[in-house]
Amino acid sequence: MPGGRLTQQERQQIALGLADRLAYAEIARRLDRPTSTITREVLRNGGPASYRSDLAHRATERRAHRRRQAAPRGPQTAPQADGRDTEAVRAYEETFAGIFMQSGLSKMTARVLAALYTTDAGSLTASELVQRLQVSPASVSKAITFLEGQALVRREPDEGRRERYVVDDDVWYQGMIASARAHALLVETARQGVGVLGPGTPAATRLENIARFVDFVSESITRAAEQAREVLHTKPGPPSAEAAGPQPPKGSA
Repeated sequence: MPGGRLTQQERQQIALGLADRLAYAEIARRLDRPTSTITREVLRNGGPASYRSDLAHRATERRAHRRRQAAPRGPQTAPQADGRDTEAVRAYEETFAGIFMQSGLSKMTARVLAALYTTDAGSLTASELVQRLQVSPASVSKAITFLEGQALVRREPDEGRRERYVVDDDVWYQGMIASARAHALLVETARQGVGVLGPGTPAATRLENIARFVDFVSESITRAAEQAREVLHTKPGPPSAEAAGPQPPKGSA
């Protein structure tokens, strides 16, 4: 068995193993380390639900009073194979996540959703999200649970016991329909209040107006979503034609 301190790369592998719900013994086998080493490492640095490789590595170095160059807290900045600017993509992900946060999502949930949308595959595993966002497996699990409940992501089985989280072309349609169902419940509840408070009273009138407004908007959204659903499954045309705007008739001055 190799001796010495765990390296940062080994700690990253421990975090990925925890995200994949591997047992301590299996993680130890893959790293060629004693199981007791992995157990102590995880329990000393927040436990399996909160373990973060970067924080664990820095904590170990502080305990040893050794100076070193600070480890980057964000995702690695190696050039992407597709030729994209890594920093530009990362900045865009943060901007996209900010839009989701303005819509009411928590910061972590917004970051997870933005990460999924900006991958060409439209899917990531828990361990890939942990590595990409540099967060704990528990944070990813909580975000995915919420997004799945809102019909914004779905799960697919992956290799072994892992799951893959997917945002496909139909997810926005499903999200719109889920929102319409929630609106329908609001309409029903508001109209129940009309009977309780007495038709014609100011409070009942207010609730009836809310019900009529939400019902109309919800029905319009549902109808529009049905009509536009095919847009989600088609490739956009050349942007130059749309950007040019309406063209004057031939022969006009």
